[in-house]
Amino acid sequence: MKTKIIVVTGGVYSSLGKGIVASSIGRILKEYGYKISMQKLDPYLNVDPGTLSPYQHGEVFVTKDGAETDLDLGHYERFVDNELSKYSSITSGRIYYEVLNQEREGKFGGKTVQVIPHITQQIQSKIKAIIKNDKPDFLIIEIGGTIGDIESLPFIEALRSFSGIYSRKNILFTHCAPLIKIEVNGEIKTKPTQYSIKNLMNLGIHPDILVLRTSEISSKEIKQKLSWTTDISMDNIFSSVDSKSIYDVPKLLFDQGIHKSIFSYFKITKKGSMGNWNKFLNTIHSEKKHKASIALVGKYTELPDAYLSVIESLKIASYSENVELKLDLINSETIDSTNYINKLKGYDGILVPGGFGERGIEGKILAAKYARENKIPYFGICLGMQVACLEFARNVLKYDDANSTEFNSKTTHKIFDIMDSELSKKLGGTLRLGNIKVDIEKNTLADKIYKSSNVEERHRHRYCFGKQYVNDFANNGFIVSGTSADGEIIEIMEMKDHPFFIGVQYHPEFQSRPLKPNPIFKLFIAKSKK
Repeated sequence: MKTKIIVVTGGVYSSLGKGIVASSIGRILKEYGYKISMQKLDPYLNVDPGTLSPYQHGEVFVTKDGAETDLDLGHYERFVDNELSKYSSITSGRIYYEVLNQEREGKFGGKTVQVIPHITQQIQSKIKAIIKNDKPDFLIIEIGGTIGDIESLPFIEALRSFSGIYSRKNILFTHCAPLIKIEVNGEIKTKPTQYSIKNLMNLGIHPDILVLRTSEISSKEIKQKLSWTTDISMDNIFSSVDSKSIYDVPKLLFDQGIHKSIFSYFKITKKGSMGNWNKFLNTIHSEKKHKASIALVGKYTELPDAYLSVIESLKIASYSENVELKLDLINSETIDSTNYINKLKGYDGILVPGGFGERGIEGKILAAKYARENKIPYFGICLGMQVACLEFARNVLKYDDANSTEFNSKTTHKIFDIMDSELSKKLGGTLRLGNIKVDIEKNTLADKIYKSSNVEERHRHRYCFGKQYVNDFANNGFIVSGTSADGEIIEIMEMKDHPFFIGVQYHPEFQSRPLKPNPIFKLFIAKSKK
């Protein structure tokens, strides 16, 4: 069949959970056997989120082909279990950048370049491109921001216009909006939702489905009132209710029959169930036999979304290992030589995630030292691998000034250094990004984890371990257990005389899925549980 498109918009205020609703719809359709692709249209003017501070938009999620994207793509991949690509992340900045480059190259033949039609047609070209590349049964498009925002208007207009080109019967519009509850008297107000929908209608789009963000399933009376004022059928009004877990939302929407409304709109007859997903939900909500207390030591801990994929991967692994997880985010800037033992004692495992920049590094190094000396399971991701190696070089090999040139370019022991110019030329930039194959050494912890001679993992780094130090480390029990396929880059380091001490140069959190936890997270939790 021709690819069916479901567009998800949001109104009244941001952070409604549009991404979770879009992902949940994708999961339901995936359970029915359909091929799903997803696309995020973000209204900000950055060309991509790669240089944004994690405090702005949370983590930067990396796709298989190396695109640096919004964290919502992480939700998409975890829910629908598909590897997305650069076609799935589009920003206003990217659109304007491409159109203005075309103008400079003379491709418009001297014509006046305008939002309509040039910007809107460029947006539409991105929708056509992902359909052509992915060939999905369903494409789910989330428009970032809130209806009424000036910056999102070109995306709204592009989709309104595209529905005429592509055929309105092949595009379903889903709008998410909150129900506002007055705490003093418990009264629920629908007026903000009504205005939001009317704003959307004024822009030429009448939503077919309404998803209400609320604390409880909406009453028949509320639905009736909204139906009268918006001309959306009561049967097409659903509730996205506050839940213990975001992974409950697909079942919540399924139980209300959102799939029936989607199939009815597209005139599809299909039988199915949520059997696989329900089994996963059972692992979430069942009583746990074990406990594990994990310290995540980072520098953006005030905003947990900065480590969203790591946190979700730990949760997913805990469900799989029948573990009740207690996760504490500890700011590495608060750790120093006088307090690191008291800060970290009592934890069953320590994880240091990725990051860039010198701030908080010494606290992370002390976290690795504590885990090494006290035989506490340690998992270092990207920068977490680097600080473990720096700690070892300083305290075991006695290279007192051992460092990365990212933090001290004058160090006499460059344990980590920026990729050489030849490799950078090969990559087309200074960052090594996307899915890259890693060769695994036999009879190592990495071999035990992956049970394979090689694995493909997702990368985002520019500094590499200095190969001249491999023998010094190995002679003292800290060995290389994974390299790039050409042997040029050290990918995995592990400690031999330790229950679990491993650092990886890549980001395994980007490929952990609810139904397929990444094996390194699984074993880390298994080794940490009491």
